[in-house]
Amino acid sequence: MSAETVEPTSVQPQEAKGPAVLALDVGTSSARALVYDAAGRSIRGLEVHRVYAVQTTADGGVVIEPEMLLGVVQSVLDEICGLCDGGPPIAAVACDTFWHSLIGLDTSGEPLTPIFTWADTRSSGAVQRLRERLDAESVHQRTGCVLHSSYWPAKLLWLKETRPEITSKVVHWLSFAEYLYLRLFGRLAVSISMASGTGILDQRTCEWDRELLTALSVREEQLSPLTEYTAVMQNPIPEYARRWPSLASVPWYIALGDGACNNIGSGGTDPRTVVIMIGTSGAIRIVRAADDTATARGLWTYRLDRARIVQGGALSDGGNVFAWLTQTLRTQDGDLETRLASMEPDAHGLTVLPFLAGERSPDWNPNAQSAFVGMTLNTRPADLIRASLEAVAYRFADVYTELKKVIAPPRAMIGSGAGLLHSPVWLQIMTDVLGEPMAVSAVPEASSRGVALMVLEAMGVIAGPGALPAPLGQTYTPDPAHSRVYAGAMERQQRLYAALIPAPAERVS
Repeated sequence: MSAETVEPTSVQPQEAKGPAVLALDVGTSSARALVYDAAGRSIRGLEVHRVYAVQTTADGGVVIEPEMLLGVVQSVLDEICGLCDGGPPIAAVACDTFWHSLIGLDTSGEPLTPIFTWADTRSSGAVQRLRERLDAESVHQRTGCVLHSSYWPAKLLWLKETRPEITSKVVHWLSFAEYLYLRLFGRLAVSISMASGTGILDQRTCEWDRELLTALSVREEQLSPLTEYTAVMQNPIPEYARRWPSLASVPWYIALGDGACNNIGSGGTDPRTVVIMIGTSGAIRIVRAADDTATARGLWTYRLDRARIVQGGALSDGGNVFAWLTQTLRTQDGDLETRLASMEPDAHGLTVLPFLAGERSPDWNPNAQSAFVGMTLNTRPADLIRASLEAVAYRFADVYTELKKVIAPPRAMIGSGAGLLHSPVWLQIMTDVLGEPMAVSAVPEASSRGVALMVLEAMGVIAGPGALPAPLGQTYTPDPAHSRVYAGAMERQQRLYAALIPAPAERVS
């Protein structure tokens, strides 16, 4: 690896260049609020972070209680407003939230369902029924999303089949982003970016997909009006105007998808810069002009806005694999990284399918589950963890193989996300497996920085997100000998996948 010059990512309040933007970032496991200046730098001391937990069930449920999450976000805003007293005045509020969430509301706007997350796999059975009724490839090309339990079509069909007493009362289907703004402003609206992650937006026209609405018996009026993120809301309802007076009269930009913002904040603002992100889950993405929304096999296409799309693939398992293993094996000690670093590539002799939360890209197999093969009495916890980090990297390599077929040769690869950046061992593994140099993002909170840059662009403060290059840290370079070892291990993983994972009735093209 080599060291790079790292530009400062934050400044003291007195050094900040106005206007300042408050960025609200709501992910699948935490909510944050940071304040950024006009140069895209976070302002020191103006940051709040709250962690929360999803609820899981043995049958594949992964949900969040809407009122709990709303309370978390409100408390984050309470604290950040307190910190901002006497600091640079906030000129606008930016927001990004996790993609693919689904909630049903009744006539009074109260939740009838929990927040179903992308990781909830209980609708897997509905996927096959949709594939029998619809042309799966046509749906993929129109919406940019495959028919899979991650997205709304399968969840909506599953809910209608299993909980008709609830779905018959649903007046509005929406994401948490829309629910948040509805509670704060009393109005419904969804950005093209958030809608693109539902699986029922026609990417070509940026309108709700009529064929899918008909197939799901969902009326368009049950969905939020589509708008660009620049269609701001102002003047929150009196309760919140009194609670956050410093934010009462500033524009609140409509929420964007967090994955798109992560690319922007990390420096992946052009089609030849590939960003690999590992947080709770994982993704590999590029951003490019929306001149062609055709989507390659195993990949997806979402929207940053009307002019730009995000293309790539996602893994359901990333940092959650590492967290699950360290908690389950009780190896949360300070020298774990050192022990992992001392191990040679694939020396453990294990083959791992890292599907604790199911599979998304590239095969989107609803039957995929995790497996550890090759354990002996000599297998130690560090062996299981190192093998799992390598196994996740192999899945990234599969997705990258598909992505390279449809993009220009990459000029740069950037590593982002807390799961990856906190582990130099994983960064080197990923670099060796992919066979590409990888620069480490020096941006601590890429998604919130990305949404702040998008708002600065909308305000006319900057010409575009690329006008403020993201600072980078070390560059990791692949070791050819390690890459050869990993190539053999990847083949072993593919053979295990073919032997253990039942193929879906219809392969996603």
